[in-house]
Amino acid sequence: GADLEGADLEGADLEGANLEGANLEGANLEGANLTGAYLCGAYLYRANLKGANLTNAKLPGANLKRSNLTGATIDWAILTGANLKGANLTNTHLEMAVLHGADLTGANLTDINLNGASLRGADLTGANLQDDSYLKNTDLSGAILNGANLHGAYLRHANLIGAILSGVDLTDVRMFNANLAGANLTDANLTGTNLRNANLTGAIMPDGWQDIVAAY
Repeated sequence: GADLEGADLEGADLEGANLEGANLEGANLEGANLTGAYLCGAYLYRANLKGANLTNAKLPGANLKRSNLTGATIDWAILTGANLKGANLTNTHLEMAVLHGADLTGANLTDINLNGASLRGADLTGANLQDDSYLKNTDLSGAILNGANLHGAYLRHANLIGAILSGVDLTDVRMFNANLAGANLTDANLTGTNLRNANLTGAIMPDGWQDIVAAY
């Protein structure tokens, strides 16, 4: 792929560009138009993609570790197996995006929009999804969320079948109609959590959870 390490591509129009395997380490792509761009296996370590448009972009296996995706639009994008470890995704839109098996450990997902996105088997260990993070109809089946912070997040109709939520902060989370069948919530904090009509079949719940949730 092309060697664009440290390149200044702020505001660039790269719609539909083929950047497969490109080296974009530390590149400045703030506000760039990458709609439908092909970034399979691209190296975007510490890249600045603040406010960039990556709608329908293809990023399977891309390395976005510690990248800045604040306020970016990544709706309908493919990020299967992507590395987003420690990335900043504050206020980012990822509606209907596919992140199967993606690594989001320690990522900042505050105020993110993941409505309808699929994160099957993704690793969100220690990720921050607090405040107004929206995960309505999001598929998190088999995902790992150990120690993640979802304080105040919105997970209505979310699919968490078989998800591992050990030690997760679910304080004041709205999870009505969510599917938690077979999920592991050992030591999770469910203070004020709304579990109305949620499916808890076979779920491993923390001790005393019925006394502290808002509804179930």
